Amino acid sequence: MTPRRLLVALAGVLLGVSGVFTLPAGPASAHAALIRTSPTQGAVVQQSPREVVITFSEMVAPVREKIKVIGPDGKRADRGNPTISGDDLHIPLRSETQRGTYVVGYRVISADGHPVGAAFTYSVGAPSQNTATADVSGGGRTDTVVADGVSVANFLGYAGLILSVGPALVLMLLWPRRLERRGPTRLAYGGLSLLALATVLQLYLEVPYSIGTGLFGISGSDLGNELVDRYGIAHLVRLAVIAVAAVLLRPVLTGGGARWQRWTVAVLGAAIATTFGIAGHPSTSVAPALTVIADAVHLGGVAIWIGGLIALVAFLLRRANPKELGAILPVWSDWAAASVAALVLAGTAQALVQIGSFGALLHTTYGKLVLVKVGLLAVVLVVAAFSRRLVRRGMQEPDGVPDRTVGMRLRRTVLAEVVGAVVIIGVASVLVQTTPARTQAAVNGSTNQSGVVSTTMTSSLYQLQFDIEPAQTGPNDIHLYAYTPQGAPLKVVEWKVSAGLPAQGIEPIAAVLTPIADFHAIGQITLPAAGQWNFSFTLRTTEIDEATVTTTVKVSQ
Repeated sequence: MTPRRLLVALAGVLLGVSGVFTLPAGPASAHAALIRTSPTQGAVVQQSPREVVITFSEMVAPVREKIKVIGPDGKRADRGNPTISGDDLHIPLRSETQRGTYVVGYRVISADGHPVGAAFTYSVGAPSQNTATADVSGGGRTDTVVADGVSVANFLGYAGLILSVGPALVLMLLWPRRLERRGPTRLAYGGLSLLALATVLQLYLEVPYSIGTGLFGISGSDLGNELVDRYGIAHLVRLAVIAVAAVLLRPVLTGGGARWQRWTVAVLGAAIATTFGIAGHPSTSVAPALTVIADAVHLGGVAIWIGGLIALVAFLLRRANPKELGAILPVWSDWAAASVAALVLAGTAQALVQIGSFGALLHTTYGKLVLVKVGLLAVVLVVAAFSRRLVRRGMQEPDGVPDRTVGMRLRRTVLAEVVGAVVIIGVASVLVQTTPARTQAAVNGSTNQSGVVSTTMTSSLYQLQFDIEPAQTGPNDIHLYAYTPQGAPLKVVEWKVSAGLPAQGIEPIAAVLTPIADFHAIGQITLPAAGQWNFSFTLRTTEIDEATVTTTVKVSQ
């Protein structure tokens, strides 16, 4: 099996598998985000609307049991089932309505399987003195155990891929014949088992994560619905490929195996890597075929590089003699360099599609996480360069055999690379659950054009949603919505808001607030100059419990 023929085969697999899942899909932008609502958040209308319309950045699927409108009397004001029309969610309302404040709660599923939910209020005639706060928070709440479990499952999935691919490749192509294969073989099978376990966990956890229930609050029909969508099918395909790979790996890892088996194992590895992109953000980007393939190449490069390093530090560097290392390490060094080049190029291609602009890179959570990941990768690459230098130094020995001192130092640097890679995998596990920067930037742009700026802050006591309109000099309307860390409406005893512009020497200006519900307050603040205003919010939730959060808002002329 020549490298060129193997490359052609793997490319064919990537194109074929990704094409099946991505080419029929229309343009999308992973992670739906709220664009606007009608009535708008906090609006006071004179006549009751026939329906509430919520517009998202892409088509969504409603979680019907989590979508409701609660009237001033605490009873349901919606009727029938909500419907989807394009990017709009329509919630029909009852014809008999009361004056006062209504609370709207919703939860929908993005094209990439991620849930989006929240709650907002509007009033008919005038705001209520005491708004009914029936539980509409389930729409926006994701169980903490479930959310953490999803992150852990993602991490285990990446770890399993790395531990199965790298050691298997080293065993197939670099392992000395005289050395026993039991240790790395167990590692490769352990990685494959871990990948299978993570895939099952992801399949299960995606259900409560999507519909907003607890860990064991799902039904058989909920799970059945999950298994027939893009996310579920991708994971079922992955499990099937893992099962086939487990059978074919045994003869290959023991040093035997026919040529076709080696080819098949390589192709199956490429197929497994492709399923990660199909189940996540890449499959719903503006260029899905490109990003799915780039994601597979990126993961493949990481798996070969880091997985191979683990096999080196755990087995080869300890067991192989200097002469064997003199033959193996230069080849491995070239492999590692090629893998790093592939993962960097593929990662860059993904970033260009998912981020879209320099501003989105700097001002979105997704972009900041990418910068953290790049920074960590740069540190690991510096260590890798030092490892490569040690290998070259060993090859400069008169007999081409590195001495034991070089081997000991190489073990330390390789171990440092592995530790750094583990941290990077942790960041990646969070990144796949974060709204892509291009989507968030587009939503922010739409929000700014409509004159409303919205942001959410978090403290140990609460989550605070802050809306300001029109975010221009002069009078501005503000709305505050307080929730528990789990997403339920939170009763606030006292609200305080101030805004200052230090760049122009403007001291903090206090806003006058009027609570219209236990968790919702409105007010007005006059901002005399344009610039980056610093807003400070202090919420007291009991006689003794309070916390302060801050944010920055760009105010235009």
